[in-house]
Amino acid sequence: MEISGKIIAVLPLASGQGKNGTWRSQDYVLETIDQYPKKVCFNLFNDKIDQFPLAIDDQVNVSFDIDSKEYNGRWFTNIRAWKIEKGAVSAAPNASAPLASFDVAPGAGEGSDLPF
Repeated sequence: MEISGKIIAVLPLASGQGKNGTWRSQDYVLETIDQYPKKVCFNLFNDKIDQFPLAIDDQVNVSFDIDSKEYNGRWFTNIRAWKIEKGAVSAAPNASAPLASFDVAPGAGEGSDLPF
């Protein structure tokens, strides 16, 4: 899956020790460029943090996977990025574009006293 937008927050780096060694995780918040912008928090893990350095106001296109896991009866969803392209943001749809026009049905409005 992909999403485009601007980085609006870089959250603190998290790290720890797991059964496979040391790990690092970095979360970022992206705001989409739509008529009604949405905020999406995504994650980079281990070497992806260094491979795709990001800063606030970077315009990006993020390719990601979504994964949900259950823990103690609750579900947690993770959006993990696997590729990021800077400056590759798709333009927002043109809100001022004219709407499609429809033809009036033949005979409409002729000899009818209906208000529609």
